[in-house]
Amino acid sequence: MPPPRRILCIGHSALDRIYRIEAFPPEPTKVRALEHVEAGGGMAANAAVAIARLGGKAELWSRIGDDAAGQTIKAGLKSERVDVRYLQAFEDARSSTSAVIVDDRGERLIVGQRDTGMPSSTDWLPLERIGEMHAVLGDVRWLEGIRAVFSRAREEGVPTILDADLGAREVLPEILALTDYAIFSRPALREYSRHPTDAPDLGPALDHVLSLGPMHAGVTLGGLGYRWHEKGALGDLLTGHVPAPAIDVIDTTGAGDAFHGAFALMLAEGHSTHFCATVAAEVAARKCTRLGSRFGLPRRTEVVALQTKA
Repeated sequence: MPPPRRILCIGHSALDRIYRIEAFPPEPTKVRALEHVEAGGGMAANAAVAIARLGGKAELWSRIGDDAAGQTIKAGLKSERVDVRYLQAFEDARSSTSAVIVDDRGERLIVGQRDTGMPSSTDWLPLERIGEMHAVLGDVRWLEGIRAVFSRAREEGVPTILDADLGAREVLPEILALTDYAIFSRPALREYSRHPTDAPDLGPALDHVLSLGPMHAGVTLGGLGYRWHEKGALGDLLTGHVPAPAIDVIDTTGAGDAFHGAFALMLAEGHSTHFCATVAAEVAARKCTRLGSRFGLPRRTEVVALQTKA
């Protein structure tokens, strides 16, 4: 096993309250929960926990409110050995929270709340520390932060991985120009791309992303695995696909975050794209076997692909 790699995660932290029900009702009514958990959430925060579980050194730069939810978010991350020295709590701001309803098929309804008044400034970020990192992973929930961090990472030659999710269509070209590895969810690729993602061939959509600057463009496809296009060293186009492991799905909440975190760590360790995607797909699948974003995240010794590689 290589020495622990240091990964910076920048973006969203939240607190999730997750309820499992038998089935979604056809109309509004009262429904009894079969199970309930409260757990940390947020794209960058979940990815940081996935990295820490796999033996990486995860550092999170993020924003929370100086409130009870923020205290719970921070305590949960510290318990997972995520470096939270730059998890900034802002006075009078409200931490992000979500209610997640999951049925017995693993389908989800998410009702999220984010404080639109959360300070967006980046002057408190220690950008000079980015050169110490082996990779930077960011989401699209704090655009000012990811601009500043990805720009500095590009100057320092540190690889950048983008968790490209819904809600940032207009600014994505600017962010993609600073991104090395752009990994989309299927809905986000559909929202952003000029090409329909329900078509059998996703190649045109991925090629469009590559044309905007990244060297790698991929899309997570749930039970269908991960598909990517990548620029080769000789200017050729490389393509690949890894299937998703077969599992009994309990809850898909946070699966994409787990995928991104595992992919970033494997990349920082110097593995091939195919191996990065294989490990990430297994980590995301294992997460789906438990309710909540983090309870199913595996330790390094539990990941079959890593033991096979060793």
